[in-house]
Amino acid sequence: MPLDDTWFTESLESQGSAFSLKIARKLHEEQSPFQRIEVYETTHWGRLLVLDGAVMLTQRDNFTYHEMMAHPVLFTHPNPRDVLIIGGGDCGMLREVLKHDSVRRAVQVDIDERVTRVAEQFFPELTEGIKDPRAQLLFEDGLRYLKEAPAASFDVIIVDSTDPVGPAAGLFGPEFMRDAYRALRLDGLIVQQSESPILHLDTILTELYAVMRDAGFAKVVTLTYPVVGYPSGWWSATMASKGADLTKFREQDALNKRFETHYYNAAIHRGALAVPEFCKKLFTDQ
Repeated sequence: MPLDDTWFTESLESQGSAFSLKIARKLHEEQSPFQRIEVYETTHWGRLLVLDGAVMLTQRDNFTYHEMMAHPVLFTHPNPRDVLIIGGGDCGMLREVLKHDSVRRAVQVDIDERVTRVAEQFFPELTEGIKDPRAQLLFEDGLRYLKEAPAASFDVIIVDSTDPVGPAAGLFGPEFMRDAYRALRLDGLIVQQSESPILHLDTILTELYAVMRDAGFAKVVTLTYPVVGYPSGWWSATMASKGADLTKFREQDALNKRFETHYYNAAIHRGALAVPEFCKKLFTDQ
């Protein structure tokens, strides 16, 4: 919540830390059926989207999150055609997914339509993929959608969720992961935003690895990357397969990608797979 009239501050009491951005003015505030949505104009970071008091993105740095959640998994899959995005209401993930020519269908399922409509108004650069004929937007419960999805119907599932509390808690649970395993084809991949390695290694990340393996995923890796506006400034994406080696990707395709990125490239992909010493016990595939 705002510290005063000129700063927005998100406090992480459990870690004794906080992150602040100087704001010029509040542009929007509403209470949707699911959460409080706020948009601020900051002095140096462009527009800021906040959900229930937590920073979701800024215009200045959101590209690191969206690109590192989308492109590594899509370049790791041999031929991603059908992609499911769970969450992602701001549509930045959808935009990145649709940059891949192989994608013939991108289904985005987010429970809160108001996030998308607010993003259309205040972050139009993120929502440009909505009009793509390959895109399908559904505003419903992602847990239920995945449970009812036909078996082997997707090549890639991207879980672009908020923190694992409230409605998003189920997206980190065993039932959801079993449903994801069933909905993926034999060479299918799932990637999930998995919070901060420095803050959540022994909690959220450890639990996610256990849930993914219990669901049947044979290989699990975590890629790390910076997101300035998120707690600790260091974030992660955890990817799982039914057997494919996740440390190998279509490197030549990544080198010769036919679209622009601000952060992702083949070298960044390789580097993001490097495992810090304190993470090796968990991140090193057994």
